[in-house]
Amino acid sequence: MDRTAQQGDTVRVEYTGRFENGEIFDTSLGGSPLEFKLGGEQVIPGFEKAVLGMHKGDKKTVTIIPEDGYGEHYDTLVLVMPRENFPGDITPEIGMQLHLVDENEHAMPVMVTEVTDDTITLDANHPLAGVPLVFEIELLEIVGGLIITPA
Repeated sequence: MDRTAQQGDTVRVEYTGRFENGEIFDTSLGGSPLEFKLGGEQVIPGFEKAVLGMHKGDKKTVTIIPEDGYGEHYDTLVLVMPRENFPGDITPEIGMQLHLVDENEHAMPVMVTEVTDDTITLDANHPLAGVPLVFEIELLEIVGGLIITPA
């Protein structure tokens, strides 16, 4: 029975994610297909919306706006700290991933985005926040889910 992917279904897809300039930032090709449950909040909302309604074997290319991807980039999540406040046992490098730990021991992932002689800039935004993303998606299989049939 040929049916479309619906909320609650577990699906298996192949995908390639690109920036608008065509540069690939992620792909399942050459590895394992991505398996996730529609409605399970396991992938970004725009990716899930794109798969909903697809049939097995369907292919599509979609552009996902930041609101349906990793969100907007917020300047309030960028911290410029004096270099003397940075731990001496860590040599900061651009692209380095670290965790800021608050007084309640909650850890927030951050990335070093700038290093100067006097300051270090840390960004707690997702690296893909604020960026439109282009995905090529192929629905390989609807693995499981509810099937409604006439009585």
